[in-house]
Formats: sequence, C-alpha cells, structure tokens
Amino acid sequence: MTANSTALSPKKGAPEKGTPETTAQHEQQTAHWSSVFAMSLCVFALIASEFMPVSLLTPIGSDLQVSEGMVGQSITVSGAFAVLTSLTITSLAGAMNRKTLLLALTTLMGVSGAIVAMAPDYLTFMVGRAFIGVVIGGFWSMSAAMAMRLVPISEVPKALSIFNGGNALATVIAPPLGSYLGAIVGWRGAFFV
Repeated sequence: MTANSTALSPKKGAPEKGTPETTAQHEQQTAHWSSVFAMSLCVFALIASEFMPVSLLTPIGSDLQVSEGMVGQSITVSGAFAVLTSLTITSLAGAMNRKTLLLALTTLMGVSGAIVAMAPDYLTFMVGRAFIGVVIGGFWSMSAAMAMRLVPISEVPKALSIFNGGNALATVIAPPLGSYLGAIVGWRGAFFV
C-alpha cells in the first residue's frame, strides 16, 4: 500500500477529510458571500421574531384576553423549543440536503409569523411561538457547519461574525421596531412584517 492509497477513502477514490488534498481544495473553494449575507438576514428576522413580543406585551395580552405575564411566556416557549430542536435536529435531519432544510426552516418561520399574527386565541399564539423556536434551534445548530461549507476555512470566522452581526442588530432593533410597528399597524401587523 502506498502513502497515496492510504489517503484515499474507499468512496470513489476521494481524499479523506483532513488530508492535505482536501484542505487545499477547501482553501481554493469559492466564497459564497451572498449566501452568508442572506443567512445573516434570516438570523436578523429570526431574532427579531423571537423578541418582538417584548415590546408588544400589553396589546397582545389585551387582544388575546390574557395577562402580560402569560404573553411573556411566549418567549420562554420559543426558547424551550429552540433547545429541544437544537438537541435533536442533527439526528432527525441526518442525510437531508442542508439547503433544503434551511429553506424548510425559513418557510416554517413565515408560517410561524402568520399563525401568530392571525391567532384567535392564546393557545394558537403559543403554537406559532413554538414554531419560531423550532426554526431558531434548527438554524443555530447548522449555522457554523453552513459557514464552513460556504466559505474557505480561513474566512469562516468572518462568516460567523456576519451571522452574529445579524443577531446583535436584531437584539438592539427588534424591541423598538416592534413597538413602533405595533403603534402603526397593530401587533398583528408587526408580526406580518
């Protein structure tokens, strides 16, 4: 057995991960910065959706005829579902195409917003909030792996900082933006936006 044959994996003669051949190939990989920025925009929308109820507790509670404290539990529910999803998504997603999974999660984010915005009662509102938690857990569990697929290894820290920039921006902007939109178009309209 030659040194070269030991570096090849049994599948189709491709180099094994971590060998100099794959590292060099990954360094020559084209960076897909538009995808990184699109994912950062998704992060912004996710975090904004997660924290939107903070500034809309009173109108949501009044409309759904529950206390502000019960509305505040919607953030707890989304967080709990995010944790559960992050712990299980890798085994559930398995061999699923990551792009398809991200598109499915993005679609679920839209469905969640629609459910919350049209919720006739508290239980429906909480189901919509649980869905946003699923999206958050799934998205964050895959973000580092997606960054490694989208850019060369040397650019991964920059890609992750762009993802986290969307997070930081949403944390700062979402509550006042939610309050502003809630005053203009109502809390339901704020979740549609």
